[in-house]
Amino acid sequence: MNKQQRKTVLDAILTPFSWIYGAGVWLRNQAFNLGILKQESFDVPVVSVGNITVGGTGKTPHVEYIIEALCRRYKIGVLSRGYKRKTKGFILATDSLSPRDIGDEPYQIFHKFNGLITLAVCENRRKGIREMRQIDPGIDLIILDDAFQHRYVKPKVNIVLVDYTRPPFNDRLLPLGQLREPMDRLVSCDMVVVTKCPSDLSPVDIRAMKENLNLFPYQELFFSNIRYADPVPVFPVPNPQLAALSWLQPEDTVLCVTGIANAKPLVRYLRQFAAQVRVMHYDDHHYFTRKDFADIFSIFDRLEGQRKFIITTEKDMVRILNNPYYPPTMRDIIYYIPIRVGILETEGHEFIPHLMKKIEE
Repeated sequence: MNKQQRKTVLDAILTPFSWIYGAGVWLRNQAFNLGILKQESFDVPVVSVGNITVGGTGKTPHVEYIIEALCRRYKIGVLSRGYKRKTKGFILATDSLSPRDIGDEPYQIFHKFNGLITLAVCENRRKGIREMRQIDPGIDLIILDDAFQHRYVKPKVNIVLVDYTRPPFNDRLLPLGQLREPMDRLVSCDMVVVTKCPSDLSPVDIRAMKENLNLFPYQELFFSNIRYADPVPVFPVPNPQLAALSWLQPEDTVLCVTGIANAKPLVRYLRQFAAQVRVMHYDDHHYFTRKDFADIFSIFDRLEGQRKFIITTEKDMVRILNNPYYPPTMRDIIYYIPIRVGILETEGHEFIPHLMKKIEE
């Protein structure tokens, strides 16, 4: 049986489950639309940042982009579910907590903006908002991370991210595809951001995306890309000059270790330097075990090259930095690549001014 035949058989098996999943999603959304399930509004503006596909659209860097732009104008509270954390219920982020307590993405956001925001995790977003505002009554803007499907809170601004490399109009509902929601759910969002775009995005590509997404006139469409910074040591070193990696050379060898939903953009970025790149990919939000590190360094030791490095992502960095199994003798060879979001200049409104207008109107 060839690859196409196997795909046909698998599609036939998964299609009924996709129909059942779609029916469940439709019934739940109808219950909210008809008021059977109640949405709650708050007297402070709520901005929801989410997606309609499973993972990998860049929610965390976009949340960070919004925080960085607005944290000196608003007292921001960030609320996340804290995916894959080992705790339950409401937890307010503090310096003493680890990624296992609040989740790797909230941990990353909290430590990047420590002192500028209040951050908490809670599965129940309504309860989380109430608890966070009781602790910090000065909060005047709340950002909900990954909350498009959490309809019990009615946001003032709904932002949905879609991946340029995996557009939802070419996808199907789980488990047949990666859609968490059908395309028609986009009607309830205010702003759509097409993420991970090439920097040389052409007017033809923009027009095609607009036509395929088929948004309403009241919905604004934006395009963004990921911008990589210079590598940074995962483990702080006493002398910053010794930590500087004079970027990759063709004779270098890199072991790229990731535990994120989509590592392909980072791998493509590393390979443009003509260095030798070997990839070890784990599941999204993976917590590295003692055996994982034994496997990683077993492969690393066998790699050839004048200079050898392990390079990982910013999200993986927070899990490695706090991991007791990482060998102390190998701290000087592991780096992470910070990423930032850039909003591409296309016709229409600018992203942050338009968001502020939505928040304040």
